[in-house]
Amino acid sequence: MSIVQVLFYFMGLITLASALTVAISKNLVRSIFMFFITLFALAGLYVLALADFVAVTQIVIYVGGILVLILFAFMLSGKEALAAAQLQSNRFVSLSNLPALLLALLFLVVMINIIFKADVSNLQWIKEANGVKNVIGSNESMINNIGINLMTRYLLPFEAISVLLMVALVGAAHLSRKEGTRV
Repeated sequence: MSIVQVLFYFMGLITLASALTVAISKNLVRSIFMFFITLFALAGLYVLALADFVAVTQIVIYVGGILVLILFAFMLSGKEALAAAQLQSNRFVSLSNLPALLLALLFLVVMINIIFKADVSNLQWIKEANGVKNVIGSNESMINNIGINLMTRYLLPFEAISVLLMVALVGAAHLSRKEGTRV
């Protein structure tokens, strides 16, 4: 087993363990910080997949932006809202959660089926891309190519995403306000 495989399994284990802790934990503060670890471990998996731009984007946007918004919303929320969230049903398996659990189980079965039956090396589109040499190697400058495409070909979607993130910021600020204060 190579060092890359060991790192992949290690980062995958950290990602899965912290994500499960986020989903299962009843403590909101612990869930937020474990979500922080999940996002960083996911960025590590992107680095191992030679997607360095996606890894940096993961850290800058999700860890630096979205997670900070979640922390601010948590810090600005009132004690009453946090107490109401703590009083909710503590049972993981209940009749109200049954549709979500069945959907998650179905999704897990489909994913396991795909993993065991997929033969990635014999996919038609991969064979065609290799045949016409339409493959980006890890030694080429991928970040320059992505930057040029973002500022030319994909400028409109890039700006639309920035407006969407701004709307999410305003919405998070609105939701974190106290009930009695109006502007």
